[in-house]
Amino acid sequence: MRRRPDTLFTPAFVALTLSDLAYFIAGGALIGVTPFFVTGPLGGGPAAVGLAVGAFSVTTVILRPLAGRWADRHGRRPLLIGGALPFALLVMGHLLVTDVAWLVVLRLLLGVAEALYFVAGFAALADLAPPGRAGEALSYNSLALYVGIATGPILGQALLGRGGFPLVWAGAGVLLAVAALLAARVPETLEPASGPSAPAPLIHPAALVPGVGLFIGVAVVGGFLAFASLHAARLGLDLWSTVLGLFGLVVVACRILFATLPDRVPPLRLAAAALVASGAGLVLLATVPAAWSLFTGATLLAIGTAFLTPAVFAAIFSRVPASQRGSAAGTASLFIDLGLGGGPVVLGFVAAAGGIPTAFLAAAGLAAAGAVLLASRPIPRAPVPVSPDAG
Repeated sequence: MRRRPDTLFTPAFVALTLSDLAYFIAGGALIGVTPFFVTGPLGGGPAAVGLAVGAFSVTTVILRPLAGRWADRHGRRPLLIGGALPFALLVMGHLLVTDVAWLVVLRLLLGVAEALYFVAGFAALADLAPPGRAGEALSYNSLALYVGIATGPILGQALLGRGGFPLVWAGAGVLLAVAALLAARVPETLEPASGPSAPAPLIHPAALVPGVGLFIGVAVVGGFLAFASLHAARLGLDLWSTVLGLFGLVVVACRILFATLPDRVPPLRLAAAALVASGAGLVLLATVPAAWSLFTGATLLAIGTAFLTPAVFAAIFSRVPASQRGSAAGTASLFIDLGLGGGPVVLGFVAAAGGIPTAFLAAAGLAAAGAVLLASRPIPRAPVPVSPDAG
């Protein structure tokens, strides 16, 4: 069996992280531009925006566990490449879309490609991490996601201004092709099994309550990402992409500066505080129609987002043996998908009925309920011990 190197920043790790960066910048451009594509050329309203944005996560919810099982049996590399390349082709397929229904179909297919790439990427990342440094590896690699959210919408707006929607789709397609090429430089990381082992539970009970809190936090952020650009433009902010850019940059800064915080405080208490910060930011966005409130509200929401996911996963992993962490992570990731898909859809209907500020207020109420749920949970006194035959 191959021994993993003690160095984190190997060529394979760097190639995987750069692939993620190109992938998520393209995804960030789609986040920023898709609402304008729906309300502009396709003639849809807020409900159509929520439906189109949320449809992406429907197929990821279904396929993520299956993709994880396939990656464990057949390897990470085929799914990495086989996710990025179809994504590039499907983005170029936006050039043929003429109504909301076909856009929803296209985004359902995008969810298939995303499930393959995302699951394989996390599995390869865990394989590449030196022993005892998986959290550090995740901290550095996850920056690609938030740098993508920060810079992708800005790039999308710049391309939209220069060449319209076709240039946006072309630019995102090129980035995704680069992601596929970089993924091809990552060697196969799956080690052959040393012997038979009992399967972990498909849905891990230790992840359920923390997962509900994660679902709520992701759902309100999903609603924000779906409607922030439209809300900023309607308030007269010409550079609407800067709101999403600030959001992503604040998340990145907090992840770097406070990377060890979830290990030093009770993680579910930190997660509850993160939801309180998110709710406060949403209330500010909803109630104060001014440019400063856009940026301040986005900053508060970003602070909550930065701490919520690491805190929830720290809480889950403190309660399960090492042999079941994959199952627990898989269960928690389903809540992420449900939040990303359900949040924009539900809040889209709220926005259609009462306006975008009303949707932000509804999201703030949901965040408050999640904070109460997590804060009410007892603090575990000690991690679950690992059995001698667990690994």
